[in-house]
Amino acid sequence: MSNTESPDGPPSFEDAFRDDDVEQRIYGTILQTREPATASAIAEQAECDPKTARKYLGWFSDLGIVTHHDGHPTTYERNDAYFQWRRINQLAAEHTIDELQEHVRTLTTRITDYEETYDATTPAAVDAVDAAETSDERTIDDVYSDLADWATARDERKRYERARQQRAGAETDQASG
Repeated sequence: MSNTESPDGPPSFEDAFRDDDVEQRIYGTILQTREPATASAIAEQAECDPKTARKYLGWFSDLGIVTHHDGHPTTYERNDAYFQWRRINQLAAEHTIDELQEHVRTLTTRITDYEETYDATTPAAVDAVDAAETSDERTIDDVYSDLADWATARDERKRYERARQQRAGAETDQASG
């Protein structure tokens, strides 16, 4: 244990899943994986046997958590659509329709402000260097921060709107059932 790590504190970032069981270590490794990886590479990262990793990866594939890519070697990739779906379900379960709608309105206002500030409809349409050079108020770091926040707000608004629609549909089904 390093001198900066408390025995009661969280594990270091490099070894965040060391106290978890093998299933949790494999799941944690999948969460951190950005590219397709072999079962052996995942097993090495999760500190388990490749056969065990393949067993859990097959199960995670059946659940839709990972995508299984046939080939030599077989690779596995985190299924971002699964995590989007899971997040939307979580939002729909935790918030009322009014709360979800209010969040959509707040995000829409933030997005509109960025569209007006940068005279563009999307963050991708903004030349960050040009925007910083032609502004007396914003540095290049400010512009990049705005563009990242704008993109995040657009993604988040989609999730909240889908959660609102899901919640509204569920409540309509309950009322008619």
